Amino acid sequence: MMNAITGQKEKQWAANSSAIAAVGLTVFKLVIGFLTGSLGILAESAHSALDLVAAIMTAAAVRFSDKPADENHLYGHGKIENLSALVETLLLLLTCVWIIHSAVGRLRSGKIDIEVSLWSFVVMLTSIGVDLSRSRMLSRAAKKFHSQALEADALHFSTDIWSSCAVILGLVSVKVGEGRSDLHWLAYADAVAAILVAVIVVIVSIRLGRRTMAGLLDEAPAGLRERISEVVGRVPGVRGCRNVRARHSGPRLFVDLVILVEGHQSLEDAHRLTEKVEGAIQDLLPEADVTVHPEPADPFPPHGSS
Repeated sequence: MMNAITGQKEKQWAANSSAIAAVGLTVFKLVIGFLTGSLGILAESAHSALDLVAAIMTAAAVRFSDKPADENHLYGHGKIENLSALVETLLLLLTCVWIIHSAVGRLRSGKIDIEVSLWSFVVMLTSIGVDLSRSRMLSRAAKKFHSQALEADALHFSTDIWSSCAVILGLVSVKVGEGRSDLHWLAYADAVAAILVAVIVVIVSIRLGRRTMAGLLDEAPAGLRERISEVVGRVPGVRGCRNVRARHSGPRLFVDLVILVEGHQSLEDAHRLTEKVEGAIQDLLPEADVTVHPEPADPFPPHGSS
């Protein structure tokens, strides 16, 4: 019980730390973006604002997903994590629409008014450092606690690093082109970098969306049924298995199946065999919630037959 409570606190701390970092980055980027007029930095500030919303949702999802099962939620509350990831995906796609619309509008108008200063690079380098730190922290927590919500956040922030690099490249190009008539086209690099950020966000959104829908539709990991059947088949006394089903509810995996056993063994023997099967599956899938139903491998003879 104490380990479970400690684990919940560690997951919550990771999610809360990510939200706090998102607040700082959003404000920092927004201020510098308006002061310099950089669309790339403003796009990143909008991205960070949605990061903040996503981080808050993740923190809430992690907190409520750990609530135990009750009479209305027999499989627990783990699906909250999947719903959180779905909303995060939709928010990211909306961000892409805004970024691309603004960047294309600036490229068409030809009005480029950007002041590239030292602070432009400071805010983006700070962003890279923070995103690198929290993506590693979230990734470790996600692997340790099998949390899809934390894993989604970790993936999100790791790709933020590349989008920040794209913005820095755009700022450098604008700086190089300043005062150079032969390189005036470099002034458009900031808007191009903003579009590149949007493309990166779209890729992340698609990846998150696929994982989220797989979880919401109870899609079992590829090859899992075969691995379970193989492990169960090696348990002495099991003649076969069928109806192998597996579904995730947040970080928890539920497995149920039917095993075929000798039809003339006692109830106690059948129960001991199901416990061995449960143990074998839990060796393969630690902390899985396993339900095993035994059935006779051969049909019982008709009553009264000799």
